[in-house]
Amino acid sequence: MSIIVDRFKKIKSNINSLDNSKTINIVAISKTFSIEHIKPLLNIGHDHFGENKVQEAMSKWKEIKKNDNNLKLHMVGKLQSNKSKKAVELFDFIHSLDNKKLADSLSKAESDAKKNLKYFIQVNIGNEDQKSGISLNDLNDFFSYCTKEKKLNVIGLMCIPPNDNNEEKYFKIMSEKNKLLNLKNLSMGMSSDYLKAAKYHANFLRIGSGIFGERNQ
Repeated sequence: MSIIVDRFKKIKSNINSLDNSKTINIVAISKTFSIEHIKPLLNIGHDHFGENKVQEAMSKWKEIKKNDNNLKLHMVGKLQSNKSKKAVELFDFIHSLDNKKLADSLSKAESDAKKNLKYFIQVNIGNEDQKSGISLNDLNDFFSYCTKEKKLNVIGLMCIPPNDNNEEKYFKIMSEKNKLLNLKNLSMGMSSDYLKAAKYHANFLRIGSGIFGERNQ
């Protein structure tokens, strides 16, 4: 059996051992990997995959998606507003909604395509200059703008915590904020910390190298 499938099943088993009533979705982060590398997961029926570049995702998934109605594609990288049209055409979930200009262009692209995606608002939980995301101080206003003015279907929050070994502190803040906004979904946790994230009610775990191995780029 493929080592990729073995790794995936081990992660699934780790998640299933948690005392968690929520259904947890593993988003297999397939960016930079070829379809040949990803195929073992497709072959066992896994259907949630994440990419961080629209162009790469188009070239890899467009044809496959036409023939597989169950396949769910997640945009997990920084999304430029000028790529909104193509993103709406291909993806089902966007995890990186982080500014008004992007909300405007996604809303228009949805209207033009007559399609509704599911969105996570990306929060810059550690106020890091090098990371995208809305600050906690601006979150309530931005959430209201996206949902009330732009009618985007925001289903939860997303974060990438600072790399300072304090993930649980940030996961806890995110979980509480998600609850205050009455959101049912939470995108956080990666290969190194997904079990900690699940403890704080994350139900979309973005796992790449833990499944596919280390990237070459």
